[in-house]
Amino acid sequence: MDKLANLIISLKNGGNAGKASVMVPATKLSAEVAKVLFKAGYIASYAKKSREKGDVLELGVSYVDGKPRISDVKRVSKSSCRVYFGVQDIKLVKNGRGLLVLSTPKGILTGDEARTEHVGGEALFQIW
Repeated sequence: MDKLANLIISLKNGGNAGKASVMVPATKLSAEVAKVLFKAGYIASYAKKSREKGDVLELGVSYVDGKPRISDVKRVSKSSCRVYFGVQDIKLVKNGRGLLVLSTPKGILTGDEARTEHVGGEALFQIW
């Protein structure tokens, strides 16, 4: 199973269900993505917790005026079809109301950060 897709869909569904937080399996990639989403304001908090069956990330769902901050997500690069963007190919998501998350040589970055750092990479997902 795609753990990154599980993370972003869990956040979207948790917000639509009115939950305060969601739990997803912890990996290095999901922890880095959680940091980026927290900095951008798409999640309220994140914490790594130990469980008997393995570590999990507890992600706090962010709300704005009673509505979930995340309205939709789109997985761009999949295990069956990788999608790479050069720095000149990185465009705004939903006219600047969304966020593109990339895996670059400088780590997991948003589209704006990647343009500032002048690096391209694998487009992981879009969120708005």
